[in-house]
Amino acid sequence: MSALPIDKALPGLLNALERSSVVILHAPPGAGKTTRVPLALLEQPWLNGKKILMLEPRRLAAVNAACWIANSLGEIAGGRVGYAVRFDRKHSSRTRLEILTEGLLTRRLQSDPLLKDAGLVIFDEFHERSIHADTALAFCLEMQRELRPELRILLMSATVNSAELSAALPGSEVISCEGRAYPVEIRYMGSLQGDPVTAAVQTVLLALRDTEGDVLLFLPGGREIRRAVEMLLEKLSSDEIQLTPLYGDMSYADQELALIRSKRRKIVLATNIAETSLTIDGIRVVIDSGLARRSQFDPATALSRLVTGRVSAASAIQRAGRAGRTAAGVCYRLWSEYEQQGLLPFDPPEIRTTDLCELALNLALWGVSDAASLPWIELPPLSSLAEARSTLQLLAAIDENFRITQLGRRMAELPLHPRLSRLLLAGVDSGLGFLACDLAALLSERDLHISSREGATVTDCDLSERLDSLARWRAGYKPDPWVDVNACRMVDRVAADLRRATGLKLSPDSCDTANAGMLIAQAYPDRIGMQREAGSRHYLLVNGRGVMLAGSSGVRDAKFIVAARIDGGAGGEGKVYAASCLDLAEIRDRFSTAIRRERVVSWDQLSHRAIAREEERLGSLLLDSRPVRAEREEARGAFLTFASRQNSLDFLPLSRQFRQFQCRTRLLRRCQPEAGWPDISDPALLDSLDKWLGSAPFTADPYARISAPALCAALEEILDRGQRARLDRDAPLSLTVPSGSRIPVDYSTDDEPFISVRLQELFGLA
Repeated sequence: MSALPIDKALPGLLNALERSSVVILHAPPGAGKTTRVPLALLEQPWLNGKKILMLEPRRLAAVNAACWIANSLGEIAGGRVGYAVRFDRKHSSRTRLEILTEGLLTRRLQSDPLLKDAGLVIFDEFHERSIHADTALAFCLEMQRELRPELRILLMSATVNSAELSAALPGSEVISCEGRAYPVEIRYMGSLQGDPVTAAVQTVLLALRDTEGDVLLFLPGGREIRRAVEMLLEKLSSDEIQLTPLYGDMSYADQELALIRSKRRKIVLATNIAETSLTIDGIRVVIDSGLARRSQFDPATALSRLVTGRVSAASAIQRAGRAGRTAAGVCYRLWSEYEQQGLLPFDPPEIRTTDLCELALNLALWGVSDAASLPWIELPPLSSLAEARSTLQLLAAIDENFRITQLGRRMAELPLHPRLSRLLLAGVDSGLGFLACDLAALLSERDLHISSREGATVTDCDLSERLDSLARWRAGYKPDPWVDVNACRMVDRVAADLRRATGLKLSPDSCDTANAGMLIAQAYPDRIGMQREAGSRHYLLVNGRGVMLAGSSGVRDAKFIVAARIDGGAGGEGKVYAASCLDLAEIRDRFSTAIRRERVVSWDQLSHRAIAREEERLGSLLLDSRPVRAEREEARGAFLTFASRQNSLDFLPLSRQFRQFQCRTRLLRRCQPEAGWPDISDPALLDSLDKWLGSAPFTADPYARISAPALCAALEEILDRGQRARLDRDAPLSLTVPSGSRIPVDYSTDDEPFISVRLQELFGLA
């Protein structure tokens, strides 16, 4: 076995683990951490015969590492070295080293909180800071602190900030390993202009001419990789060059092809799945676009969106290191040295940017209501955690005190996002298990239909076509040109695994696609949407967010939908890429306990009356509304609420009689200050509407209309009987003149009251 840089650090690492329960190992890419360290620790006395669990961030890395290590022992995976990934596990009673993906360790901790058969847990590639790694580490640290102080924890990485990590883990030790297995020359290609795929393809052609060995090209996603493959096929001969894509949506068998040595010169086109833990034999050249695509969760919209952005400096180091695994290599960076200085040092931990539903469900299952009580490397953002808990309550997975429910326990047993677990269990419980397994697989894996397909068939459910394509593929029919056969194979495998996980023994004949929409709604009750107006592609969701159906969606002009695949977008409305129609009767039947039926009374300024309606609401959606008669107190309350927002009395139907009464009283208040006349000016009346107006104006009219005579009557009630008599005496409404005429008195001026009368009628007036 050839020497590797990590070999020099092993004695120090062994001593550190002898002394400390938590150790951080910092070693550069290609140093041999993944393959050498666990083997060197297997026979340590402090293990007491217990096994080592090693976590890898990705399925391909876990299986590849297990097979490589087992092979170095002259065995196959499943003997002393085993692995466990989603729906696949190879182990035996002889297994001493088990390599597993991070999410599986969290589930194992929930079923075995003591990890009784393990003496060491290794977190490989910890710099990636996946949410599963952070959660599992917090659980392991708490278990170590409270129950198993002898358990060792080892964090390994090439680019992690060791000082910061050590400060977050009091009592931990740091071991560093210097040097890379082989040198890598860095060549900066200058600022990337225009299309990154075109620039990457041009650099590949340059590297094929100027270098030797296989090439690893990093691009942000599967779409860019497929474009690059098409462009390269036009320029290169397949007899001389082998093109091998490598990204997460591919089947495991197809991913493995990238790891196999080829007789032809090979170009591997990969996402950041190839950044760490994988040694692709023969790679001597890395071409790094400097871009990565990540899911970013926005608590403000409760939606995730895919964001393409620059890699961090740490990721760039990891990527370059792929060229120096087996020999000296070259890394072409499609940016300038100046831009290199501006890269973020590290990628943000996933716990800051992702949906926390799985974490919140794991906390509830662990029995933790206060997340801060756990020894986190970084505390989950409280706003995102609150949003996740709200979602779980909506799914009935946790109660109002964040305690897990019986349904939540069943959901946590399934290797799916809680929403899809809810969908699956709803299908199983209603006799639609086969359909639910297919839907959960379709929504958890990549789309069966190639995104470049033009046009969309009008349908009640965007997933119906996918279900039909899957059924035809299963039946052996030739797939349509737009159907991705590899995606069909992957979805079928996941669906079969889910059927086994739930104990289903149903045939595909039991699948009724007409129920797809309501099953999806069980997983996304907050994404039930109502059309804003007839013919519109714009919808309002239960959670109050606005979304728009994408042009690729086959759902057309549906009153109600449920959004299955949705992107939060960079701002404004989210975009729905897969939806299903719903019927109002179905919504009422399945979500009856969540529907609120209430009377809503408002005040209409134009008609001066209360408008009452009985409304039926599901979250932010107004399902139905019908007019009803407003009761007196309802009308009064609506009026006072409306009045409280006004700055004057102009909103009332004020008559001349009302204003005259105000002016007469104001005159006597000024002339007879000792008499205690009340202030009934506009500001005073506005401040005391609820007192002087009372309920009287709302009693006479069956529609609770407020009228001018009623207002006058209410105003006069402010004065007591004696004051009203004195008002009529000292500020009369009219004056009888010697001619016998009754002349009205005008009190509306700010000076004195006056009358308009012919002079002749005043002859004889004393």
